[in-house]
Amino acid sequence: MTAKSQTNWSGDPVELLRAGEGFRLADVDPDATPGYTGGKKHGQVDLRAGADELGELQERLFAQSRIVADTPAVLLVLQAMDSAGKGGIVRHVVGSVDPQGVSLVAFKKPTPEELAHDFLWRIEKHVPDAGFIGVFDRSHYEDVLIGRVRSLASPEEIERRYGAIVDFEKRLTDRGVRIVKVMLHISPDEQKSRLMERLERPDKHWKYNPGDVDERQLWPAYMDAYQAVFERTSTPNAPWYVVPANAKWYARIAVQALLLDALEDIDPQWPAADFDVEAEKRRLAAT
Repeated sequence: MTAKSQTNWSGDPVELLRAGEGFRLADVDPDATPGYTGGKKHGQVDLRAGADELGELQERLFAQSRIVADTPAVLLVLQAMDSAGKGGIVRHVVGSVDPQGVSLVAFKKPTPEELAHDFLWRIEKHVPDAGFIGVFDRSHYEDVLIGRVRSLASPEEIERRYGAIVDFEKRLTDRGVRIVKVMLHISPDEQKSRLMERLERPDKHWKYNPGDVDERQLWPAYMDAYQAVFERTSTPNAPWYVVPANAKWYARIAVQALLLDALEDIDPQWPAADFDVEAEKRRLAAT
């Protein structure tokens, strides 16, 4: 089911972008715009229309949770190589809704306290409450991505973590958290161009990390690590979606479409008043 407000899809992005059985990351063209018939201008129009729908659905979800205790939550997990556009998704997609109903966490290098616990310890503390849209800008998957590529854990521990992640996400979905896991997929050349722009613009220097060049040299290893993640942790209750992200405008409407699908499926409802509306109108009019 394509989002009601986005009119230029020829196919369902939920189906087209899912990393299902037999998925191969190497077959995904980062320049592609799967299922979208329009160009950048059409995408911008759809993004604005989708923002209105997303805003209403998020408000309904949040309002419903004030009355209904078992209201679901939505968790958007964003993973990508550096400069792939996670920040743009947060600003242009998630940023279109009321911030009081959003919980955003950007997971950085673990602190000594966090390293003293199991890798999921710091993650579990930030699972979104009922009625919220939670966003993980990087996530527990760092522990099987950089953890594998940089040999920060043994192969046996990495294997254990795949299973722990699947079990953790199953617990979340069983209690009503809808998980939308997105990998923004850019090409090495596109990343190089974006990093060079950061170096050429003084207003972007703050976004540049010299370590990104070191990570670029490990690109094939990271792609292998992502492939393993999709094979081991893309499950029916918490599938992965791989979004070609060389075109920023496409990545944004695609992620918006995935969020809209989750919220439309939840179909949150405005809670009924727990007071006599007509009586309150008369009381207010009399003041």
